[in-house]
Amino acid sequence: MPENSLLSIDKIQTSKKKPLVSAFEKSIAIIVFVLLWEALPDLGLVDPFLLPPFSAVVESLVKLSVTGEMFRHIGSSLQRSGIGFLVAVIFSVFTGFIMGWYKRVERIMELVLEAGRNTSTLALYPVFILIFGLGELSKVAIIVWGATWPTLLNTINGVKNVDPQLVKLARSMGISKPGLFFKVLFPMALPSIVAGLRLSAATALLILVASEMLGANRGLGFMIFYYQERYAIPEMYGGIITIAVIGAIVNFLLVRLERRVTFWKEKPIKA
Repeated sequence: MPENSLLSIDKIQTSKKKPLVSAFEKSIAIIVFVLLWEALPDLGLVDPFLLPPFSAVVESLVKLSVTGEMFRHIGSSLQRSGIGFLVAVIFSVFTGFIMGWYKRVERIMELVLEAGRNTSTLALYPVFILIFGLGELSKVAIIVWGATWPTLLNTINGVKNVDPQLVKLARSMGISKPGLFFKVLFPMALPSIVAGLRLSAATALLILVASEMLGANRGLGFMIFYYQERYAIPEMYGGIITIAVIGAIVNFLLVRLERRVTFWKEKPIKA
């Protein structure tokens, strides 16, 4: 067999092994965490009532899933956070491009921007309840407010950091305003925007849990608070794990999106 063929086969085998090795390395910390969680209550090192074994939490998750209760809570939470996140992203990207491109608009809005992003979102929740009531609207509105800032700030920075030489070059070639936006500004600002989306998604989930603990009858936040009040601790931890898993999945999808839309970026060299 030719030497080149042997080299190509070796490369294919190595490329197949790398994802498996990478997946195993990423799983080590989680495996150790789960084993410790299972062992500490069983060994009597922590109170099993306060921290049930991981197997007991998984058993409660299975029961909640079989009855369909878990899926009802997940559906309500995803609906609220999804609507809030989508509205926040549309508003943030649109406003961020205007503020990043037009310096005068940024100067006019600067004080409002600083005041808004430095005000605790949860501290404003009573205000949203007074305005919108205890229904769905107040929960979606507070999620929109909290999820707006990361994407808005990243969009502004992304637009401001676009290489001015590229803009001048595009204009010297007679590019139209829509062409300048879609072919220069948007692609160059996209990595920063996607990074903001990841932060906004995480913020939306955090605010969602807090908002559902008050005036809700469905949702993962409501479920956690409900079972905590009734000392059903495994079910409470089951809700917490579910939120963590959803957050990890959303982050994974956004990372994949970032890699797809920024494929042209130079990859960092890994050791």
